[in-house]
Amino acid sequence: MTSDTTAAARSHWQVPAFETPFWLGRRHPWCVVIPVINEGVRIRSLLSRMATLDVAAIADLLIVDGGSTDGSLESQSLQRQGVRGLLVKTGPGRLSAQLRCAYAFALDQGYEGIVTIDGNDKDDPEAIPRFIEALQQGVDFVQASRFIPGGGAENTPRLRYFAIRLLHAPLLSWFSGFRWTDTTQGFRAYSRKMLLDPRIAPFRDIFSSYELLAYLSCRAPRLGYRCVELPTVRRYPRDEVPTKIGAVTGHLSLLLVLLRACIGTYDAPSGGSG
Repeated sequence: MTSDTTAAARSHWQVPAFETPFWLGRRHPWCVVIPVINEGVRIRSLLSRMATLDVAAIADLLIVDGGSTDGSLESQSLQRQGVRGLLVKTGPGRLSAQLRCAYAFALDQGYEGIVTIDGNDKDDPEAIPRFIEALQQGVDFVQASRFIPGGGAENTPRLRYFAIRLLHAPLLSWFSGFRWTDTTQGFRAYSRKMLLDPRIAPFRDIFSSYELLAYLSCRAPRLGYRCVELPTVRRYPRDEVPTKIGAVTGHLSLLLVLLRACIGTYDAPSGGSG
């Protein structure tokens, strides 16, 4: 625990139980958090691409597993590909619970900023150095966007495309006061200062599935944090859609989360608890 995370504040964090199969220690001020669950060859491909780009030379790689059973996260293999740590969530919850585990761990280790990229190999990790550069320049929230100049969207499912462009991004833009163009993907970066703000308080059990992503997109601009979108390329394979979101019920759930984020349902109680 570092000096800007007091014991009193830290004691209020709600973080799911997790194990740490290995942790090689912090080397850089920045880390890249990769949430995974049964990603198989996709996580191996992503790590190979990151190794080619030598991402580990500027940021520590930290994988947070939601309970994979496919054997894709063998510790020695991960370490050979430059991964510094592996966390395995054992408590309840899905994506937001995984992220709370990883973010709490990273903040406890003293990282100044956190980049998150999905482990399903849809995002191009070549953008990671630009995300870190933005954090170094004082940006608090970097959002990847495939829809701004320089970005690219390949094989995006039609329903997903129209849901983002006509509903999700416009609503979050309206209620947050910041013009977002790409709001459902998890390729992002956050400053330490923002994640520790008790008015944001991300370490609460209310964030279990996809709530944390929509909440931060709405809450951070409202509080005056410096937010930017940077262009990235997001590629869906032609023969499958690597996502954990179900067809109809999954999209209805995301819509409900979106509406709750916009009307302030997830806002921290007065005084904060995170």
